[in-house]
Amino acid sequence: MNINYPIAGIVLLAMILLVFFLIRRNRKDEKTFEKEMSESELKSEKHKEDQH
Repeated sequence: MNINYPIAGIVLLAMILLVFFLIRRNRKDEKTFEKEMSESELKSEKHKEDQH
């Protein structure tokens, strides 16, 4: 059984790049989500104060 090392290397490199891309995107999305949640909590607290 022969292994085509150049193809295996390209596939491995593509997989590593995909993992890094997904991790980076997840961190960015998480920061955006936390910011949106923080802003919505501030708005809800402000709304509660207006009712009293």
